[in-house]
Amino acid sequence: MAAVAANFDRDLEADFERVAALIADARQAGVQLLALPEGALGGYLLSLDGTAEPPPAFDVDGPEIQRLAALAGDMVVVAGYAEGVDGLIYNSAVCVTGDGVLGRHRKVHQPLREDEHYAAGSSFAAFDTPVGRLGMMICYDKAFPEAARALALDGAQIIVCVSAWPGARTNPDPDLSKDRWKRRFDLFDRARALENQVVWLSANQSGTFGSLRFVASAKVVDPGGEVLADTGVAAGMAIAELDVAEALQLARRSMGHLRDRRPETYGVAV
Repeated sequence: MAAVAANFDRDLEADFERVAALIADARQAGVQLLALPEGALGGYLLSLDGTAEPPPAFDVDGPEIQRLAALAGDMVVVAGYAEGVDGLIYNSAVCVTGDGVLGRHRKVHQPLREDEHYAAGSSFAAFDTPVGRLGMMICYDKAFPEAARALALDGAQIIVCVSAWPGARTNPDPDLSKDRWKRRFDLFDRARALENQVVWLSANQSGTFGSLRFVASAKVVDPGGEVLADTGVAAGMAIAELDVAEALQLARRSMGHLRDRRPETYGVAV
C-alpha cells in the first residue's frame, strides 16, 4: 500500500497525467492500495480566508471519475475531488477500481472558512474493497476522534485520510519539518491509528498553491501507531507492505481498544 504527497492544481489534464504516472509507479512497486491527496483532481482552495474560488466540481458518476477508475485498473485508488450535486459543492473523496466506484465520502468537518465554499458531509461509513474493509476521511476530519472511531466500529480495517494540510498560518517556521501544524498532522495520524488499532494511510498535498504551503508528510501507519513509511515534507510516495488481517490480530490480541470499550460510561454514542 502507498500514500502520496504531491502537488495538484487547476490544470486538470496535468493532474490526470500526474495521477497516471503515480499509479504506474505504484503498480511497478506492487502496490494494491494507493491514496492520493485531497483535491487531487482540480486542486484545493488558493487560500482559507474565504476569498478563493472553489475548484471545478465533478459528478461522481461523470467522465472524470470514470477516467480515474480506468487508470486504477486492478488497483484500489482513493482520491480527493470537488463533487457537484444539485447546485452544491462537497469536498469529497472517492475510492475506485477499474470496475467503478467502491465508496465515497464527503468531508464533514470544515476548518476556518472552508464552509463558505463547500457544503458539509453528514456521515462516516466503511465499505468492502478487494484489499479489506476501508473507511475514508478528509483532512480536518482526523482531528475528531469520533470520526475514526465511527469507521473502526463499522469494521474498517484500513482508514485512508486524504488531505490538503498546510503549514501554520501565523508565525510559520522557515523549516517546514519543524512547523507546529506539521507536528499536529503527524500526531493525529499516529493517534488515530493506535487508538483504533487500524492501518492508517495519510496522503497530502505538497509544495505550494496560492497562499498555502503544504506539509506533505504522506505516511503509512500500522495498528500500533508506528510509522512504516513517510515522505517527510517533500513530494513522494510512502510505500509499505503488510498483511492487514495479521497486523490487526497482533495489535488487538492482548489489549483490544475496540473490544474493551465501556460505552455505557461515556455518555456519548461512540
